[in-house]
Amino acid sequence: MKFATKAIHAGIKPDATSGAIMTPIFQTSTYVQDAPGVHKGYEYARTQNPTRNVLQNQLAALENGNHGICFSSGLAATDAIIKLFDPGDHIISSNDLYGGTYRIFTKVFQRYGVDFSFVDMTTVSAIEQAIQPTTKLIWIETPTNPMLNIVDIKAVCELAKKHNILVCVDNTFASPYLQQPLDLGADFVLHSATKYLGGHSDVIHGAVVVKEKNLADRLAFIQNACGAVPGPQDCFLILRGIKTLHIRMERACENTQKIAAFLQSHPKVASVNYPGFKAHKGHEIAKQQMKHFGAMVSFSLKDDSLDAANKVLSGTDLFSLAESLGGVESLIGHPATMTHASIPLEERRKTGVLDSLIRLSVGIEDADDLIDDLAKALQ
Repeated sequence: MKFATKAIHAGIKPDATSGAIMTPIFQTSTYVQDAPGVHKGYEYARTQNPTRNVLQNQLAALENGNHGICFSSGLAATDAIIKLFDPGDHIISSNDLYGGTYRIFTKVFQRYGVDFSFVDMTTVSAIEQAIQPTTKLIWIETPTNPMLNIVDIKAVCELAKKHNILVCVDNTFASPYLQQPLDLGADFVLHSATKYLGGHSDVIHGAVVVKEKNLADRLAFIQNACGAVPGPQDCFLILRGIKTLHIRMERACENTQKIAAFLQSHPKVASVNYPGFKAHKGHEIAKQQMKHFGAMVSFSLKDDSLDAANKVLSGTDLFSLAESLGGVESLIGHPATMTHASIPLEERRKTGVLDSLIRLSVGIEDADDLIDDLAKALQ
């Protein structure tokens, strides 16, 4: 079954009781049992919910995995994965990383004895040098947030397997339509399903997909024991969003290619971060592991000042100034003061998150209108 068909049908059957083609929202907290322990597979809605189960099965199919586990947010999914590890364990992650992930690693889990190293993952040798006897996990973002660097998933997974280390790939920026990390050797693939999977900026949700039952069972235990589960209506909204994922991603990627070219030629723009450019350091790897180059782009101004950035950020009409990404509408954001504000200034600047860096999440509007909007703001 090809992806577009999976997005409509995988894991989904008409409701057995009514024939409803859309999965019902099972808005219940508990389930009636015929006798203690004798039930229809459902006991309590934190543990199981039919709407959530359908979504978990569909997500597993989209990522070519065997088990999907849903959470109340992308960070709740991150939290569950790191809870698989013990004090003293070491985790390697990227130095170009979503600010919320950096925050939970350094401000929450380091307090409980989990050790983290942040390295330039565009060079596999840098990852290898960071490996310690206690290293248990390599955490990849690709494309990275916000510099749009590309990490070679297959090469990192081959390195990890030599050292008996697990690999998790945050696939939020790509979505399963553009990239499928489990096929490249990853053990976990994580999504902030709030973004491209939901696609309509109306729900907070997170998910993890794995192939191995042992990992799935451990994550399901944490899901139930810690309780960061999504509600059934949230799951319904993600199921609805997935049905148009392939169409939305195609249009958004087409728009982004045009917008990146426009920005690259603009006299007030110093640099553009977009893996679709042949000059991009990760272009060839992106061609190998991604279907398209994604719908995210970031750029820096020649006037590297907060004032110059603010003029652009407040000068658009179609690009809405807001956090998040992956919706049908285009968004503009300022990583240094918004999504990555929790990362110390010195660390941000090392990776290129300057005061003038602006991040775009390109939607599915008309590309010419979006370019006109940016042109006006850059004036």
